[in-house]
Amino acid sequence: ITPLLSNSVSFKKVIDTLRTRYKDNGIDQVVGVEARGFVFASALAYALDCGLVMVRKPGKLPYKTFQETYSLEYGEDSVEIHQDAFEKGQNVVIIDDVLATGGTLAACIDLVNKNFEVNLIEVGFLIELDFLKGRQKLGNVSIYSMMHF
Repeated sequence: ITPLLSNSVSFKKVIDTLRTRYKDNGIDQVVGVEARGFVFASALAYALDCGLVMVRKPGKLPYKTFQETYSLEYGEDSVEIHQDAFEKGQNVVIIDDVLATGGTLAACIDLVNKNFEVNLIEVGFLIELDFLKGRQKLGNVSIYSMMHF
């Protein structure tokens, strides 16, 4: 991913592809997942002329948060989002760099769906590692992956 980011043509192609995909969905907020998801989500939010919401590890956000804990192979982890991240009825897309085992993204989806009355349009990724079957953990949500390995 870092070679792609350092190549202006490739990075622009990724953001243009995502913008084209979501430009007619009335997206109000793009959710970026820590940490590389921030890079793609912020560029996409700019391209769509909409807001950016960050999902971060515990203790990193400076305001009141909602938290979702999820299981790892050897323990647990959590993600947080600001309690004032969305207005009711907003159209939202979650963007991250890689879909691997799906634990973090499942927690992000739960964080958004349990705490806010928004329309989660889709969860988008640059890369999906198909052999890890992370998609199976994400439930009944539209998923878009630009590349599959």
